Amino acid sequence: MRPRPSALLLATAAEGIEAAMLLFAAVLTATDTASGRSYQRSSGIALTLIAFGAVIVVALIAVGIYRVRRWTRTPALLTQLFVGTTGVYLLEGHRLDWGLPALLVALAGFTGLLVPPSWRALAIDPASSPGRAGPSRQEASPSPSSPARHGAPAASPRPSSPRPATPGGPPPARAARPSGKKAPSRRR
Repeated sequence: MRPRPSALLLATAAEGIEAAMLLFAAVLTATDTASGRSYQRSSGIALTLIAFGAVIVVALIAVGIYRVRRWTRTPALLTQLFVGTTGVYLLEGHRLDWGLPALLVALAGFTGLLVPPSWRALAIDPASSPGRAGPSRQEASPSPSSPARHGAPAASPRPSSPRPATPGGPPPARAARPSGKKAPSRRR
């Protein structure tokens, strides 16, 4: 396990508080649905299930932040953004009792995630990321002794694209014709 910066504990606490706040809202939604105070019973049930599912997801994100898992950075930032905008919306609706705590917790979560030690702990190393491996420029470039295409004399060696062509991907770029003219079209 990678070392855990202390700022990630702040982000973990914020995410955990958000999960607890969401659990409280889900329980309120469930009681309103059960008592018949929902607009429609079917929508109340659906909103209650969605809320409890969101509680589970936010709690898993909090556990992932605590364990310094790289996948948690983007979901945690999006959670903070959602909670922050919801807090602003609640403040505009004159619900200070819900809006102010939501906004403060979101700011604490953003702070815990965006300070440099936390950012580095949750960052992906460019050297170890998949898909970056491949031939170097020198390995991919043609050698000057390779035979020229279509019988034309070999021009000075040019570096080719840094990525090899992939199956199903775009074809590799072709070398320019020595005369500078376009190749004749094959369509008629």
